[in-house]
Amino acid sequence: MTPEPSRRRAGWFARLAFWPMLRKEFIQMRRDRLTLAMMVGIPAIQLMLFGFAIRTEVRHLPTLVLDEARSSESRTLVATLQNSTYFDVIAHIHSRAEAEAWIRRGDAAAAVIIPHDFTRDWKRGRGAQAQVLVDAADPMSSAAALQGATQAGLAFQPTAAPPSRRAAELRVRPWYNPMLESSTYIVPGIIGVLLSITMVIITAMAVVRERERGTLEQLIVTPIDRTSLMLGKIVPFLLVGYVQITVILLLGRLVFDVPLRGSLPLLYLMAFPFIVASLGIGLFFSTLVQTQAQAMQAGFMFILPNILLSGFMFPRAAMPEAAQWIGLAFPLTYFLEILRGILLRGVGATALWPELAALCTFAVVIVALSVRRFHKTLD
Repeated sequence: MTPEPSRRRAGWFARLAFWPMLRKEFIQMRRDRLTLAMMVGIPAIQLMLFGFAIRTEVRHLPTLVLDEARSSESRTLVATLQNSTYFDVIAHIHSRAEAEAWIRRGDAAAAVIIPHDFTRDWKRGRGAQAQVLVDAADPMSSAAALQGATQAGLAFQPTAAPPSRRAAELRVRPWYNPMLESSTYIVPGIIGVLLSITMVIITAMAVVRERERGTLEQLIVTPIDRTSLMLGKIVPFLLVGYVQITVILLLGRLVFDVPLRGSLPLLYLMAFPFIVASLGIGLFFSTLVQTQAQAMQAGFMFILPNILLSGFMFPRAAMPEAAQWIGLAFPLTYFLEILRGILLRGVGATALWPELAALCTFAVVIVALSVRRFHKTLD
């Protein structure tokens, strides 16, 4: 038999063997319903969610008003700002120190300061001026405030106003990030994002890998109780998380000149429940899946909405209300407030205790559910 016919016959047999192999893979895929559901259902769900939730244009900034003029013209200016849809007045305050305290805590994104001489200057044709203070830690919000203030100044039209006196000038003063550097806003958020990715995926895959190799069952039959076993799995990654925080903070300071206005020990302390909560989520996923591939898919299923709905890339103020409520289900949402509050605004524990309480609740509940699921799965 010549080599050429032999090669042709081997290729013909190989093509015949392809179809049984293809059929076997489809049967296996049909049996692995969890993986099939992840591949088909999750992209559709996330597309619908993110398609409606992600908005780059920022509207409805929580805004304070300090009206020192107390005139019909100043009230008209406030109404014009609200009608622009860029500003939502949430409170009327009585001093500039009060405005600083609200913005510093993160309870407001902007403050409109209308001075005593606003009405007098407008009536005399000198050009009425007001000031808009804005939390520029988020450059998108600052840009929206600038655009909204410009439009409101041009649209300012008190009753029976002469054409020469219709315009008012609103000067925007950015706080905490006066140069509107994107890195100042992004780098602190990268700490939370990298911690989420590392803690969730690596923890889930590590436990599933132990189960696949049979070493997890071998550890269980030892005198170590299962709670201690889970804590032993968590603590090394907890240390890894603190190393990551330190590296990013150092590089952010040296390379991007990211400020550190608050307490570094406070930041490390408040990072603890976030890291534990992220590890608990990874541990919980490990009790739901059977293979490392499924663990990877489950991790990315969580990480994508975790990043997009937490306020890391897009301001939460620009999202629909339903998406903002969904974002509250992710620990990263609260940790980003802590990171940017301490690093950029220099706030203390008294302003961040609601976020800390939420993270502690997440950590306790998720770890408890994970340990319980772990017992049930192995029993």
